[in-house]
Amino acid sequence: MSDLRGLSFRQLRALAATIHTGSVTNAAKRLSVTPPAIAAQLKGLEDAVGAALYVRGPDGLEPTPVGRELIAAANEIDAVVSGCAHRIAALNAGAEGSLDLGVVSTGKYFAPRLVAAFREAHPGIHVHLSIGNRGELLEALYRREYDLAIMGRPPADLAVERDVLGEHPYVLIAPPGHRLAGRHDVTAEDLRHEAFLTREEGSGTRSLTAAFLDGVGDGWAFDVSEMGTNETIKQAVMAGLGMAIISAHTVHTELADGKLATVPLPGLPIMRHWFLIRRTDREATTATRIFRDFVVRHGGSFLPRLPAPAPPPSDTEGAAPTEAQGAAKSA
Repeated sequence: MSDLRGLSFRQLRALAATIHTGSVTNAAKRLSVTPPAIAAQLKGLEDAVGAALYVRGPDGLEPTPVGRELIAAANEIDAVVSGCAHRIAALNAGAEGSLDLGVVSTGKYFAPRLVAAFREAHPGIHVHLSIGNRGELLEALYRREYDLAIMGRPPADLAVERDVLGEHPYVLIAPPGHRLAGRHDVTAEDLRHEAFLTREEGSGTRSLTAAFLDGVGDGWAFDVSEMGTNETIKQAVMAGLGMAIISAHTVHTELADGKLATVPLPGLPIMRHWFLIRRTDREATTATRIFRDFVVRHGGSFLPRLPAPAPPPSDTEGAAPTEAQGAAKSA
């Protein structure tokens, strides 16, 4: 077994930068050192582990299995040092502490309000808020970049402590004038020739949309277009480019203002939950515990309130008027 106690963070950073930028020269520029310095760090690292760190493939430099392990270690150390720097800066500024909070992009419609309420209650604690899609959030959690995270589905391959924050409904939206908007007799067949809009790979919304279409489609090939943000999807739906499965919390304002409409269908809304996540192998700081207690105590009170759905038409609605009704109307 190699003795790795002599490894330095500079060597690990040199490897990570070389793989990320694609060359020793670019890594040197990123780290503000000379290319020979990077080459020396890589040589020392290879000698220490007794194995090649990367190979040159058709798409550039590719880390070997040993190289991947070292890069993962570099990312974890970098995250720990970065978190330490944040906490020290907060302490030097007179704060009681700080924490790094990651929120999946769908949560940006309520997370800033939550953080603002927390800061008002605990002005001495700094919260560093980061927003990203599910894939980005998971990668950051693996690298220990966040003290806490808010997402819709806890990772299955990571030991975490989880608290349910509230319900997270997903609805099918369409422009207000769409032929299916507001109808209560929509069937799967009605969706067969509709266009659908969804998020990019790595997004939880995309996975949910795929599962929904698989469930109603019975093998149908739907017209699906990919878009990078929820905002783009909302604007595209309003413009009549298609329908979308989307978090109701991202469209609560547009639904209330009549700019978007929901399409009722059996199985909708798809009900998920919001979770507050913390890695159990990372010690909770005082600031982290205070924030967690604050969020759990307030439950889902900070989540957007959704407009009540329109009731289904009554049995007599739309029926021909009776003689008595006709007489009353003409009286």
